[in-house]
Amino acid sequence: MTEPNETAPSSVDDQMRKILETLLADDEDITARAVARLHPSIKAASSITRSESRSRLLAEYQQRQADYRRWRGLVSKRSGADTAASLADKDARIAELEATVQLLTASHLAMLRAVGELGGFSKWATFYAHHRDARDRLAECGAIPTAPVSAMPAQQGGKKVNR
Repeated sequence: MTEPNETAPSSVDDQMRKILETLLADDEDITARAVARLHPSIKAASSITRSESRSRLLAEYQQRQADYRRWRGLVSKRSGADTAASLADKDARIAELEATVQLLTASHLAMLRAVGELGGFSKWATFYAHHRDARDRLAECGAIPTAPVSAMPAQQGGKKVNR
């Protein structure tokens, strides 16, 4: 159990996350022992390795450090100009992809509004009932209209029909 003067688990985990961020930024080896040495309330590395959440957090940061070191090794083998050109290419590609996402979001939103105006929104929702993950991702992107949709009056020969 916990001792009376022991800090709350979330506070300990927050402190541990800060220590892991520092170790990652300083490029020091991330180990349970290194974290325990720097942590004010964790006294032993086993306090980290026996806790599932802390062990998972440690593994996450160890993976991030391995990825960082792998990328750093790749960059150090290339010339500065080559690295700068590659970075510029990647920035351009990111900008292109972001513009594509904005275009697709806007066009999807326009399509949904058109379907809603024609009274087919319920059919669209039925179609996506089996694709809930896709619909949820569209909602996260802001590609589903949130305003109520009302039907447009039918037109005959170019004139509005009053109802």
